[in-house]
Amino acid sequence: MTDTRPDPDALLAKVQRDEAAARRGRLKIFFGANAGVGKTFAMLAAAHAAKLQGRSVRIGVVETHGRADTEAIARDLLRIPLKDVAGRGQALREFDLDAALAWGAAEPGGVLLLDELAHSNAAGSRHAKRWQDAQELREAGVEVWTTLNVQHLESLNDVVGGITGIRVWETLPDKVFDEADEVVVVDLPPDELLQRLKEGKVYLPAQAERAARNFFRKGNLLALRELALRRTADRVDDQMQAYRREHTQLAQGAVWPNRESLLACVGPGVNSDKVVRSAARLAQQLGLDWHAVHVQTARALGDADRQHVQRALELAKSLGARATVLSAPEVGAALVGYAREHNLARLVVGRRENAWRWPGRLSLAETLNRLADDMDVLQVALPTAATAARGAEPQPRMPHGLLAPQMLRGFAAALAGVALTTAINGLLLNLIAVTNIAMLYLLNVVGVALRFGRAPAALAALLGVAAFDFFFVDPRWSFAVSDAQYLVTFAVLLLVGLVIGQLAAGLQAQARAARERERRVRGLYAMSRDLGAALVPEQVAEIGTRFLRAEFGVASAVLAPPLGAAPDHEVLAVLPGGSAQPDLGVAQWAFDHGQPAGQGTDTLPASPCLMLPLTAPMRLRGVLAVDGQGRRWLPDERELLDTCAALLAISLERIHYIEVAQQSTLQIESERLRNSLLTAISHDLRTPLAALVGLADALKLTPLDPPQAEVADAVRRSALRMSALVANLLDMARLQSGAVQLNRHWLPLQEVVGSALASLDEALAGRDVAVDLPAELPLIELDAVLVERVLVNLLENAAKYAPGPIRVAARTAGRQVEIDVSDSGPGFPAGREARLFDKFERGDRESATPGVGLGLAICKAIVEAHGGRISAHNAATGGACVRVELPLGQPPT
Repeated sequence: MTDTRPDPDALLAKVQRDEAAARRGRLKIFFGANAGVGKTFAMLAAAHAAKLQGRSVRIGVVETHGRADTEAIARDLLRIPLKDVAGRGQALREFDLDAALAWGAAEPGGVLLLDELAHSNAAGSRHAKRWQDAQELREAGVEVWTTLNVQHLESLNDVVGGITGIRVWETLPDKVFDEADEVVVVDLPPDELLQRLKEGKVYLPAQAERAARNFFRKGNLLALRELALRRTADRVDDQMQAYRREHTQLAQGAVWPNRESLLACVGPGVNSDKVVRSAARLAQQLGLDWHAVHVQTARALGDADRQHVQRALELAKSLGARATVLSAPEVGAALVGYAREHNLARLVVGRRENAWRWPGRLSLAETLNRLADDMDVLQVALPTAATAARGAEPQPRMPHGLLAPQMLRGFAAALAGVALTTAINGLLLNLIAVTNIAMLYLLNVVGVALRFGRAPAALAALLGVAAFDFFFVDPRWSFAVSDAQYLVTFAVLLLVGLVIGQLAAGLQAQARAARERERRVRGLYAMSRDLGAALVPEQVAEIGTRFLRAEFGVASAVLAPPLGAAPDHEVLAVLPGGSAQPDLGVAQWAFDHGQPAGQGTDTLPASPCLMLPLTAPMRLRGVLAVDGQGRRWLPDERELLDTCAALLAISLERIHYIEVAQQSTLQIESERLRNSLLTAISHDLRTPLAALVGLADALKLTPLDPPQAEVADAVRRSALRMSALVANLLDMARLQSGAVQLNRHWLPLQEVVGSALASLDEALAGRDVAVDLPAELPLIELDAVLVERVLVNLLENAAKYAPGPIRVAARTAGRQVEIDVSDSGPGFPAGREARLFDKFERGDRESATPGVGLGLAICKAIVEAHGGRISAHNAATGGACVRVELPLGQPPT
């Protein structure tokens, strides 16, 4: 029988996703094909409807563009004031993110209107883009309503540019659109939109005339409308498929096969981002996962090519791809191997017409077709020299790197090597056979290939064959050949030289990549070994700094909150041992939000340091600040940084729990020793104290002179006080050992309060005690003796420390009853209210008032044994107040 039960791990993951979504604020996008279709008006109309339903609505940013109807409908909604930001030589009015967060915290459940989601913020703002502001608001639980045009989606940017002839620079990742909780399509037929444009309802007259000539042509509007509707349909289809998969698994437990995936092959060209965008669109349309891979061969890339690769891979990451850099001698073989390893059935490569390549050399697409006939190879047309006339960067017509300094040195070395080999062969001509002389030229080819690569090795092979023919084959000093058999020798010599050069260069590249990987693994191993021996956070910071300096040559620092800091008030501090000077504000933001920030990210990119959160298995432990001095991190380098940050986080967490374990062990041993000592002392003192109290009472009954009677009374009071202290010690020992069993009964609270006041007649003599116990208080299930002891201790404390009146009040609050014992004295020491319930803790350690600090500790133990809670605070009108909260339970009928 087939097990159709749902997968527990899948159910747990779904519950966790639902909980995370419940904590986040919702994102509602009013989506349209272009400006003027009524997105902002529809958003404001929906906001008015929400306001009528009782929801709090605020306008963060609304761009009316001078439209009278939009301004009229926005006039009745409250706004969050904009802030002034200096930029472009003038003061700009920008959205105030901090004010919006404060409003969201004060009015949970409200809706914030944030127009134009793809807008770029002014320089100096916390985030570069408005959609990042929306993300932070959502993390704080604020619901955001916004607007978006189809041309602002990153994956459709070049498509819209090709249709309209206008490139839109303000874009956002498609992931933001896909993760929205609700998308409302605001659509308008092109004819109606053009009519609105003529009537001045879209732009002001001067702007409308220019827009009608350029962007607002009917063909453009039709194409953009189709793109918007298709993109929305794709999103709805994804939601339907996810719902179907989820409910199929829950109902039948059927296993669906994995869907195919795409591999975008990223080259060093300036137009590699077009390959990435095409792959992203195709993956979105087909609902596929996709990867982006760049293969680094033995040929070193220039700074420009390196930046192109980095930019394309970062774009792929923002569009939802998994970006990777591989090191391999052959691009095609590496791509096919990666595709087979990750089950990627479709490869997307660029195609440039009329691109120059060596005769007989296959293009990348042809190589992939030959190596993997079971995979689909999709070619994307890349711009050529014809696009340079329209402002595109012209593509080179010759292979890259032939004139690079490294390559020129290789050619010079090949020439010098052939010359040196020829000279040596000239000296050995009479000692060895002519055929053996050719072997020395092959040796030269191998040496050049190992040191300088393929092209210099090929040149060495060609020059070696020519030198062998010219200097050593009859007739000498001529390229003529007397024996036709030497032609075979020349051909074999050339072929073997070229093959050996290729193989040697490939092996050299592989060896270089292997050495690089080995060096990094060895560095990580050494770092892990050192971190395993670290005992304090300062050692962790020093080890991390040493590793990053050795690996990348950069300065770094580790920031962590002080040990013992409250989780909700953790302020970072730089640990000793670092070599960088990070911005504490940027580091604190990265720590509070658990996201990278600073240089190379979209959050506070002006910071010179890259801030990586140190995420441990249990919680965040700090931030790693890396001063990259403006460098752009390749994906494999960034992956190494993330690995370093993970190791540092685990080490900090290990040290933290070592501290916790040591403190817990010490505290447990201290408590055990203290309880044993208290039990022994209290038992030994109880009998003599009882005798002393009896003797004091006997003396009081004996006729004595007034001075003698006063001394006897003082002896009696001291004996009673010491007896009460010993009783407290015994009670505390019994309560903590769990030996006390509660004798619960349903009783009225008035009876327990009355018994406590009656037992304190002498201590409260002459004091004003006000009792406020409503008659409708229900019965409470409690141990009358122990709860009376709680009230007695609280009243005694109030009588000892406060000379004024004392008040006892009770009331019901939900499913519990609250009992307040308050006075009009000096109150509790500020900041120490919670510590007063610890054993032997007193409000004033140097006070002359008798006591050892056990009364409140006993009260806390008794109340918690009843399932309640006790707390202390200073009353607003002055004096101290102790509140006891006891559960009501279900009283009998």
